[in-house]
Amino acid sequence: MRILTLNRPEVRNALDRQLRLDLSTALDVAESEPGVRALVLTGSGAAFCAGMDLGELESLPDRGEEGHLEDSRELARLFRRLYSISKPVVAAVNGHAVAGGAGLASVCDVVIMSEDAKLGYTEARIGFVAAVVSVFLTRMAGERVARELLLEARPVSAHEAKARGVVSEVLPAERVLERAVELAGTLAKNSPMALAATKRLLVESSGLDLDGALDLAVKANARARMSEDLREGVRAFLEKRPPHWGGPDET
Repeated sequence: MRILTLNRPEVRNALDRQLRLDLSTALDVAESEPGVRALVLTGSGAAFCAGMDLGELESLPDRGEEGHLEDSRELARLFRRLYSISKPVVAAVNGHAVAGGAGLASVCDVVIMSEDAKLGYTEARIGFVAAVVSVFLTRMAGERVARELLLEARPVSAHEAKARGVVSEVLPAERVLERAVELAGTLAKNSPMALAATKRLLVESSGLDLDGALDLAVKANARARMSEDLREGVRAFLEKRPPHWGGPDET
């Protein structure tokens, strides 16, 4: 298991271009290491992430159309990478998660949030559009919830976010990272092949019609039946022992 920490506490971990690139690189490295089987994403200091860096936001009018498009594509690539990485990702939302920060939390597989924190898709308040975030939020929480949160553009409490299905668990601040690490460790005990295949299936089947989704599911089912992970999992079950998945034992 690996903890990835957004580390710009002096600006509440705002997402400047360098931080986005660093996070993308860290995800690529974690993806490539077989011994890393689960990830935790958190923020340093009092906040999880304040969204886009205001200094960069202020310079936006000076960029041409292609510059805007490339910056947006870069953000979309980061969110897609986090959303579709083959290993489970648990967000430890230790403090406020606003705008792009709320988006980062939303694309993780599981979200553990501090009871003192707020979550807000607040872009519309400053004349911006949560365009990239909206694609993932709709997939994760459903269109009705996405419409309400994006159009209201107000920070909601952790408990309200949980009630709307955006957050998985709400805990005291001092327990958030501990619980996220504990949960990531639990997820990492499952078959790496099965976890990766499940995430790939969820990504690829979203938006397909019933027959298309079932066709993908049937193929995933057949591949799993022929895998070494399934053979080892069945042997371990019958022998009443923990399974030994291929690769290093680090989680």
